[in-house]
Amino acid sequence: MYLYLAYFHLATVAPAFLMGTFLLLTRKGTSIHKQFGRIYMVLMLLSAISSLFMEAQLGERLLNHFGLIHIFSFLVLYWVPSAYFAARNGNIRRHKGNMIGLYLGGLIIAGSFAFMPGRLLHGWLFL
Repeated sequence: MYLYLAYFHLATVAPAFLMGTFLLLTRKGTSIHKQFGRIYMVLMLLSAISSLFMEAQLGERLLNHFGLIHIFSFLVLYWVPSAYFAARNGNIRRHKGNMIGLYLGGLIIAGSFAFMPGRLLHGWLFL
């Protein structure tokens, strides 16, 4: 079961990374930005939710399940709706801050941990 979750998680994270990079580098406020942004947010939510079902493999665990990396999952669950409603309400500054936090924390930092020795993705790619 763990491998299915890992595959699903990777299937949501990989396109989210590409889409998030595209969104950060292109013009904001366009219809394509809004459409891709919604898809990106759904992918990030699915990624965060799926990761919560994946038991921590390294380090200390809370409730014999959650590890430190799960902090990013909970942050994503906060950042996505916060960014969405900020944009809907015209608070572009807050939207921008949340989206940058989502990209850096949810993809870059958490993703970097996924490549560390002892982690599943490291084993798939480097062993």
